[in-house]
Formats: sequence, structure tokens, C-alpha cells
Amino acid sequence: MTTTRRPIVAGNWKMNTTVPEATVLAAAVRKAVDGVHGVEVVVCPPAVSLVPVHAVLDGSDVGLGAQDAYFEATGAHTGEVSVEMLASAGATYVIAGHSERRARFGDTDDWVSRKVRAILSGRLVPIMCVGETLDEHDAGQTDAVVTRQVRAGMAGIGAHEALGVVVAYEPVWAIGTGRPATPEGANETCGTIRAVVADLFGAAVAEAIRIQYGGSVTPANATSLFAQPHIDGALVGGASLVAANFGAVVSAAAARHG
Repeated sequence: MTTTRRPIVAGNWKMNTTVPEATVLAAAVRKAVDGVHGVEVVVCPPAVSLVPVHAVLDGSDVGLGAQDAYFEATGAHTGEVSVEMLASAGATYVIAGHSERRARFGDTDDWVSRKVRAILSGRLVPIMCVGETLDEHDAGQTDAVVTRQVRAGMAGIGAHEALGVVVAYEPVWAIGTGRPATPEGANETCGTIRAVVADLFGAAVAEAIRIQYGGSVTPANATSLFAQPHIDGALVGGASLVAANFGAVVSAAAARHG
């Protein structure tokens, strides 16, 4: 079964790699995915490495993303980085609302929404993360949590803008734990997300929008995840730090959607 939605596989390097290490990894990723077609590939290094990694990726089909952005354009916001700054460094994608930002740094639903709108206004692509905690999962609240997060994150944007958003379903309990969601469970929740988008913006937008899965994605489980009809790629954490593993995930997406 194929889909007209082009899959997108993004590597979130989190707080890993020095600047020299990031350039080496970027070069290795570029080589690992060379010749793989039909997949949008993105790497998201730490902010300090955006400019040198952009130079390494120049001329390739690998896109550059940032791990976060602040929603104000300028001002007295020590330590923050604006969308315009990220764009000037070569980024074309920005992650918004990752669970680690929500849980550890206080990103609220409202802040995620403001970040999404700022990223769109800067003509970059937001990768908007949603997902439930283990307690919420065990309490049967998954659908309610992701519904709330999607509605809040997309508040204040129109259907045309929504088409420019990538949604990443990242169950918090699966991130970095080696305990991924089952392919069927991940697909069911991605289907819930698609239904929320349909309610907000109509069936055509819901059919076109891309929904990634993230949470302990590896070469071993990528094929089974990408076989699911609502999963349009992956937001990859640990496996993205090894070029061969990341390349294998990208190749699995290409095989599924080719």
C-alpha cells in the first residue's frame, strides 16, 4: 500500500555532539542517504552547530532543522534563539513542543502554539510534537491528551498554514527507553491525530498532512512502523546519532512509500 504523502524522517540529535563531532556526523549522514529517493530527510543538531552543519550539507538533499525556537522576534530573552536567527543559520525546519521541552523546561500548550505560529510566519516548517506520559497512557488518556495538544498547537492558524505543519506523535514513555509503541498502537494514535486535523481543517488537509512517529525508532522496527497507513516517517532520537542506523531508517521509509 502506498500513499501520496511524502515521508519525512528527521534526526533529533538532542544535546549531543560537539561542533567538530556534528560536522563529522553530518557528512556521514549525507553519505548514508545519498541515492535514497522519495523521502524528505532532516537532521537537527544543537544550535551551536547549525552553521557548520549547514555548510557540510550544502548541495545535498538533507535538510537542516533546529531543536527549538522562541516565539518572539527580538528582545531581552537571554539564552533564546528566534526563528529569524535559525533561518539565517540555514535551518528550514524547527521542532516545537518536544516532550523534553514540555516536561523539563515548562513549554505549555500555549507556548507550543505560539512557537508553531512563529515558525510558520518565518516560512520554516514546524515539526510539532505531541504525546502522552506513561501515567496518561496507562490511564487510557492517550486520545484525550493528543487531541488537546493538537488542537492547542494548531490554534490560530488556517488550513493552508496547517498543510505546512508536520506532526510528530511521540509517546513520552517510549522516548529513549527502548520500549517503542507497537506499530498498531502508534498507527491508531496517528489516526486519532489525523481525525482531529480533519475536524479542524477538513478532510483534504487531514489526508495531506504528514504525521511522524517518534520513540525508540530503530532499523529493527522501522519497516513495521512504516507499514502502517497513518505513519508518514519518523522523528528519530538515539538512532540518528549513528549514520548507518539513521540511513537504514530512511531506506525503510523509502521502501515503504516508494
